Amino acid sequence: MRLRPGHRPPAPVSDLPAAATDLRVRLGGKDVLRDVDLEARAGEVLSLVGPNGAGKSTLLSVLAGDLDAAGGDIELWGLPVSAWSPRAVARRRAVLPQAHHVSFPFGVGDIVEMGRAPWAGTPASAQDESMVRMAMALTETETFAERSFTSLSGGEQARVMLARVIAQDAGLILLDEPTAALDLRHQEMVGRVCRELAEQGRAVVLVVHDLDLAAAYSDRCALLADGRLAACGEPVEVFDAERLSEVYQQPVTVEADPGTGAPRVVPIRR
Repeated sequence: MRLRPGHRPPAPVSDLPAAATDLRVRLGGKDVLRDVDLEARAGEVLSLVGPNGAGKSTLLSVLAGDLDAAGGDIELWGLPVSAWSPRAVARRRAVLPQAHHVSFPFGVGDIVEMGRAPWAGTPASAQDESMVRMAMALTETETFAERSFTSLSGGEQARVMLARVIAQDAGLILLDEPTAALDLRHQEMVGRVCRELAEQGRAVVLVVHDLDLAAAYSDRCALLADGRLAACGEPVEVFDAERLSEVYQQPVTVEADPGTGAPRVVPIRR
C-alpha cells in the first residue's frame, strides 16, 4: 500500500529538515563526536555507517534534538533546535530507537496508533485510522494487528515499532538500526519503505551496519570513524575499498552489483 498521492508532512520552515555544523558531543568525559558537518535533506535517504563505537547512534540522537551537543550548531528546518517546543518537534520528526521496551500487553494496533499522539486535538487527527492502516500495510504487520505486542517475536516487534514511526507522519524520520532484528525479506522491505518515504518528500536518516543495504537504498552515506566524519556522499563515492578497509580494520573488496550497479562490499577472508 502506497502513501496517498500528494500527501506531504506539514510545511517546513525551510527545505533542510536537519543540519549539524561543527558538532561536538561529549559523553562520560570523552568526545564521542568531533567536527561533524552533516545535512539531512528532504527527499533523500541518508545512511549513517561505520564500525561499532563510531558515534552513529549519538549523531542520530543529536539530530533528533534528544541529546545536547557540547559544541557546534544543530538546526531543524532552519531554526535552532532549542527554538522548537516538544510538541512542535514531535509533529515534525519521528524517531525509532535502537531498543524498545513495552512492559504492558498493549495490542499491536494500539502501539501503532501511539504514533498519532502528537496530532491529538488537531484536524490531522481525522487521518488517524487511515495513517495507522497505511503504516501497518507498509510494514506487513496487519496480519497480527489484534495480537498483544509482547507475544510477538523480536523481528515482528521491530516492524510494529517502525509502523508507529511511519504513522506519526513526520517530515524527518530517524531510524536507529531498523533492520537489526529482521530477516532478509524484511530488511529489503525496510529499504523499500525508506525510499518510498523519501520520494514523498521526507528526509530519512538511518543507522545501518549492512553496507550493501545502505548502498542499494541510500542517496547518500555518511561514514563515521572514531567520532569523525570520514566521508559523505553517494555510496559509489564513499564505499572505496581502501577507505573501508582502513575504517573497519578489515580488508574488503568493492564491486558493482550486476543488477543495480550499486557498490557491494565483500570481506577478504583468509
